[in-house]
Amino acid sequence: MSRHFARVLGAVLALYLVAPLALFLVRVVRTPSRGFHVPGLVPALLLSVSCATASLALIVLFGVPLAYALARSRGWFARLVEVAVTLPLALPPVMGGIVMVYVIGPYTTLGQLFHRQLTESVYGIVIAMTFTSAPFLVLSARAAFSLIDPSLLDVASTLGHGEMSRFFTVAVPLAGPSIRAGMTMTWLRAFGEYGAVTILAYNPASLPIYTVNEFMARGLNPTLAPTLLALGVAALVVYVGRARLHWPRRHHGGEVTSALPPLIRSARPSFDVATHLGDFHLALRHAARQDTLAVLGPSGSGKSLLLRALVGLHGSEVGRVCFGDDDVSSRTPERRSVGYVAQGFSLFPHLSVWGNVMFPSNARAEYARYWLDRLGVGGLEDRLPSQLSGGQRQRVALAQALSRSPEVLLLDEPFSALDVPIRRELQRELRQLQRDTGVAFIIVTHDPLEAATLASEIIVLGEGRVLQAGPTAQVFQRPASSRVARLLDRANVLEARTTETGLVDSTGATLSLPRLALRAGERVLWSVRPERLRATSLGDPEVANDDHVVTTGTVVDVMTTGVDTLLEVRLSPEWILTLRHDGASPFAPGDECRLHVDLADVDVWRAEA
Repeated sequence: MSRHFARVLGAVLALYLVAPLALFLVRVVRTPSRGFHVPGLVPALLLSVSCATASLALIVLFGVPLAYALARSRGWFARLVEVAVTLPLALPPVMGGIVMVYVIGPYTTLGQLFHRQLTESVYGIVIAMTFTSAPFLVLSARAAFSLIDPSLLDVASTLGHGEMSRFFTVAVPLAGPSIRAGMTMTWLRAFGEYGAVTILAYNPASLPIYTVNEFMARGLNPTLAPTLLALGVAALVVYVGRARLHWPRRHHGGEVTSALPPLIRSARPSFDVATHLGDFHLALRHAARQDTLAVLGPSGSGKSLLLRALVGLHGSEVGRVCFGDDDVSSRTPERRSVGYVAQGFSLFPHLSVWGNVMFPSNARAEYARYWLDRLGVGGLEDRLPSQLSGGQRQRVALAQALSRSPEVLLLDEPFSALDVPIRRELQRELRQLQRDTGVAFIIVTHDPLEAATLASEIIVLGEGRVLQAGPTAQVFQRPASSRVARLLDRANVLEARTTETGLVDSTGATLSLPRLALRAGERVLWSVRPERLRATSLGDPEVANDDHVVTTGTVVDVMTTGVDTLLEVRLSPEWILTLRHDGASPFAPGDECRLHVDLADVDVWRAEA
């Protein structure tokens, strides 16, 4: 569909909607007797306005919490309730009134309980308006609540806010524009309700009933006044509903003096957790021996699920979680004293920088000021998260997590969305911060360099299970398997079995390694660092002895990095080695070459079962 054609269709619809209103206003101007002096007009108008307002108040009071509950529920009962909420939209209003008669009519239990005052009264008008107009607010609010990033509510819980506080401080403000739009539609629908009101409360007469009565008794002209008043009231309500609210400017902390927070004591985490998400199961036991722990693994390995279990977002039934000597297994997230930085940018978009760092329930202004200055984002207090760069947002998120003086920092891939230079800069700052404060932290990452840079201890995860755990240097130096080596981005870690004279792969290819200190037949891994290998042409003289290993292979790829060249050389169908060559390479893919390495640079170790 072309843009011009779309505009034509839109113009036709706009003309269809505006033309009757324009012709009506022309009729109002040309008609001398408009019905403004007919008795009962003003009382009917005031009755409709007051009843619509009362109906809206009831729907906001009960409907917005209902919408929030529906947005966070996935069961059959929630779907059934949502269908029930939607049904009044499908029923013609008169039929809706008939349905309500069976609930609150004068001869029903409720009707007799209230002495038959629920019909033919103001109460009946409000009840009829509420029944027919409630879906407009509930459904619009539910849609808005369902679009809120769940991680924001999770972060709010880790910052000390309970369910009720999260509802009023996070969910309602973020859904505010949609709630206001729903309130406008709800009030207008209630104000104009005729069918259901006619059945439940014909007297006293609301404005629509008054208008119909005038039309039937006196003709069209006396209906001009109530119709014009209804249009004016509707226009005013729409204007108020669309007007931007300007709240008084809140203090942003610019005058607050920075104060050094209490030194954060180290609380090394230990845990024994088992949980599941759908068909995925996570089972993990570990006791940290260092203050900094990295959890490394591919996407879908359970890294974020583990962190959420430690935070407490999956309840207390996941297992035992301790921070230092403090067993927090039975505590809710808001009582676990953790600083949690969720994956992505976990700042509250409706709050300024100062509002974000002061959001924790126990935040103190002087400590918030210290962390903003310490992390280099002082002076940005009045900005919204959308006005910050990626690096600034992550600094503010760290300041937010630290402002409640947590026992442990839990970081879920905090730098994954940043450019590499900014990522490395923030990694250095986090290392320095940990050295200065001593705070223990767990960082989830899929970047081996980030894990090695930030953590003294590492867990390698795969499919919800520990593949290897231990000190970072030890794990990187001797991966437990070729799978772990790939996750660590370790080049040249290969599988083999030992023989009397060296190594052999499953295809029968051999590598002679004199003085190998392992029994024949053992399953092992062996590795050579790329910079320790040297390639020469087959025509060069071969130098081999007990301290020097020489073998031949085929060049399969040549990659220039800008500074040096990487060569991939196939020794066998299973063994491919990468070597680093200074400057330009004399080899091309397909060339035969000879590889040289000192025996001391070949590392061989038993593979773990």
